[in-house]
Amino acid sequence: MTMGASAATTRVRSMGFCIFNNVAVAAAHALEVKGLDRVAIVDFDVHHGNGTEDIFGVPRWRDRVLMASFFQHPFYPYSGTDNPAPNMVNVPLAAGSGGAAVKAAVEEEWLPALESFKPDMIFISAGFDAHREDLLGGMSLIEADYVWLTNQLMDVAARHSQRRIVSMLEGGYNLSALGRSAVAHVKALADQ
Repeated sequence: MTMGASAATTRVRSMGFCIFNNVAVAAAHALEVKGLDRVAIVDFDVHHGNGTEDIFGVPRWRDRVLMASFFQHPFYPYSGTDNPAPNMVNVPLAAGSGGAAVKAAVEEEWLPALESFKPDMIFISAGFDAHREDLLGGMSLIEADYVWLTNQLMDVAARHSQRRIVSMLEGGYNLSALGRSAVAHVKALADQ
């Protein structure tokens, strides 16, 4: 991928499990090379997306990038709760949180922010390690929760983003739960 000079200088730093922050590179490319005005990054993962927040929480990006995230807290990398940038919608959830807590977070925090922001494109950091069978974390989502969440994001994309939505696989360490959740998510994205 060829990137403009300003996008190439974006810090791609993370202290999490990822070597490259794929969603950050893609979002910067959409803004700087493809000419979009605003993009949203939605991060559903048991871990806070500290690298993405570090990149896009700086003043340069605040009017062009909205990040909406839920994550288990306290939990590695122990970030996301202290003074987030104004373009960050971080919703820390307690260990054991399941579908009801996620639905409340999305309906009360994410959706109003996304509706107000009106992104030209939505990028999803799709982490399926918040599944109840994934023992690396301690949340309790199931496949139906990921389908519901995906459908909410698709509705926002239909209203504001010309249905432009990109999902990138992030986490998931129980292979059975990961496989079932990813298939449910992709089927929802394909509207099946």
